[in-house]
Amino acid sequence: MSSKHPIIAVTGSSGAGTTTTGQAVRHIFRSLDVSAAFVEGDSFHRYSRPEMDLAIRKAQEQGRHISYFGAEANDFDRLESLFRSYSQTGNGKVRRYLHSFDDAVPYNQMPGTFTPWEELPESTDALFYEGLHGGVCGDGYDVTQYVDLLIGMVPIVNLEWIQKLIRDTSERGHSREAVTTSIIRGMEDYIHHIVPQFSRTHINFQRVPTVDTSNPFSAKDIPSLDESFVVIRFRGIKNVDFPYYLQMIDGSFMSRTSTLVVPGGKMALAMELILTPLIEQIMERKNQVRRQVDWISSK
Repeated sequence: MSSKHPIIAVTGSSGAGTTTTGQAVRHIFRSLDVSAAFVEGDSFHRYSRPEMDLAIRKAQEQGRHISYFGAEANDFDRLESLFRSYSQTGNGKVRRYLHSFDDAVPYNQMPGTFTPWEELPESTDALFYEGLHGGVCGDGYDVTQYVDLLIGMVPIVNLEWIQKLIRDTSERGHSREAVTTSIIRGMEDYIHHIVPQFSRTHINFQRVPTVDTSNPFSAKDIPSLDESFVVIRFRGIKNVDFPYYLQMIDGSFMSRTSTLVVPGGKMALAMELILTPLIEQIMERKNQVRRQVDWISSK
């Protein structure tokens, strides 16, 4: 962690809603006039799409599984190196993974490839990571140690599968069978690399549908926010003003001493109310350090 060069990360598996949370955080950045360096977790995949397809086939021939959730398909060392570099210097190198033709055309590349590595913008106030592994930790790497605010997006697993199935078939052109196979193939990595992150987060937003999602593989649509509750768990955050949140968010209630439950349609409001003061505190610590450095330099 670094008061001078803070890092905020939203972590969650594919289809978990990290993009929605990312949009909320970007809105908070704009309202607080925070200049952020944005990092996409997919940019730390180890393989391009054709290379990943080949790696999957080779693993299957050897009786193994490989997925985007695990260490074999991701460069966790390089992700940790970026976080360490930014926390110490405010600098680092990033690239983009180009998912679609719309992403790839401006770079004159094919989808499923990476842009070249390049330096982050100069003089940013914070680094914002959005992806699968913002809190990953394992043998020889620990990304979590550099994150000042770690936010988990964790829909219950049936809802997560529904979101992935519908997104990957409708937006990315994959067959339902291919997506189902991908879910099965990634289960071991999901258990070992994704799930443990949510015990390290400062805040989890877990969406729980209030409609039947018993068979996610037959679902025709994604339950809406209004058909859900959001369970918000706080960990290691002092002076949480729960009475204020209960007053401001109609229909909210406490299920445990550290857990707030809000109607799904109020998730965006809850995120803004909860995350804004936390990001303000991080920016204030940064400004205090800057003022101290300036004062020392003036002596």
